[in-house]
Amino acid sequence: MNNFRIEKDIIGDKEVPINAYYGVQTLRGKENFTISYQTLHKAMIDGLAIVKKACAITNYNAGLLEGDKKDAIVQACEEILKGNFYDQFISDPIQGGAGTTANMNANEVIANRATEILGGKLGSYEFVHPNDHVNMGQSTNDVYPTAGKLGALMLLANLIEQIEKLKKSMENKAEEFKSVLKMGRTQLQDAVPITLGQEFKSYASVLNRDINRIKNASNNIKYINMGASAIGTGINVDTDYFKNIVPEIAKLSNLDLKQSLDLIDGTSNQDSIAELSSAIKVLAINVSKISNDLRLMSSGPKTLIGDINLPPRQNGSSIMPGKVNPVIPEVVNQIAFRVIGNDMTISMAAEGGQLQLNAFEPVMFYSLYQSIEMMTRGLKTLRINCVDGITANTLKLKDDVDKSIGIVTALVPHIGYTKATEIAKESLRTGKSIRSLVEEKNLLPKSSIDEILDTNAMTKPGIAAEYLIRK
Repeated sequence: MNNFRIEKDIIGDKEVPINAYYGVQTLRGKENFTISYQTLHKAMIDGLAIVKKACAITNYNAGLLEGDKKDAIVQACEEILKGNFYDQFISDPIQGGAGTTANMNANEVIANRATEILGGKLGSYEFVHPNDHVNMGQSTNDVYPTAGKLGALMLLANLIEQIEKLKKSMENKAEEFKSVLKMGRTQLQDAVPITLGQEFKSYASVLNRDINRIKNASNNIKYINMGASAIGTGINVDTDYFKNIVPEIAKLSNLDLKQSLDLIDGTSNQDSIAELSSAIKVLAINVSKISNDLRLMSSGPKTLIGDINLPPRQNGSSIMPGKVNPVIPEVVNQIAFRVIGNDMTISMAAEGGQLQLNAFEPVMFYSLYQSIEMMTRGLKTLRINCVDGITANTLKLKDDVDKSIGIVTALVPHIGYTKATEIAKESLRTGKSIRSLVEEKNLLPKSSIDEILDTNAMTKPGIAAEYLIRK
């Protein structure tokens, strides 16, 4: 039995597996682009299926596509959206041709399935043709970036949800630790008192900015260039189709999509993808900085800072018994490094486009999807396996504050910077506390010292000024 069928294209005849829903153009692309050893992302496949379904409906409503062909194409797309035929999307996500292989992969799978629904044989395209019917009124150059943006928007919903959950966890810790006093540090040196709660509240605040930043950037990728056809001029595009295709995609995807204001611009420039990637990169930077803080604050724990305890997740060494490493913040750091690298790739790809088309969209979407998904998973493990289980070494923190020279800063408005510096130096040299030295030298009345060196009051503004006014 022959396990192959013969299909033809501009290059010539080629054997295609007899039961394959993809066709000759997909297979050539597969052979040309074995790059990442991966296939098209499910978000990209779903984006393509939504676009093709919308195009079939819009072309039918414009009187361009027969009802039976429309129905068969729509059914094929709906089956894909249910998770069927993913294994038939064999294209490598990194490919030449600005996504033509991916677009033809979708066209061929949908055409073959639609032909099968109408009673035809795979590879015959006797009822539904990949180019003439599934790709009617379209070009890879408007289909592929549109599908890619749809995929990104679908993935972003999970990322934003995880940022919001991590923000909430940080707010919970801020409340839990609101009365836990500790020494703040600048340049890794003792500074002035702060509460552990204030520290965690600052993490929630920066995450809130990240949420807003990513939402704002995502609004710009809601502009899609469907109707642009090859270069933005709308060649071979029916006017009714042109007016209605974007609203139809918006309806099917349940996304607030808009047609690009300038379709030539929308086809040739991908700055909106670069902007979104940049926003995700900033999130990665912020979360990596938080992870650095958590590693530092938990360091030791006996011989270094040891402010907090991270929940133990696994053995930290194959040779050192009892050692537990901050593995969750460490993996988040590594995710951040990768996301920052992906952003550089996207930046160079956006810059590298020429004239009316950016040929490098495949690597842009590949990198963007990876950044979104890695950050989504990284934030989830940071929250569940680290932040939610953090505890404070309360007694140790209090002791640090009591013996620190950082509290000398509160004396500056009362005894001056120079005298305060002398007290700090003597405290370091002798080991005596700041309080005892001020009392010993009779620099201030005891009642004033108690008020000025109230370490809890040091975590709020205005205390020194209020004392001076009363004085």
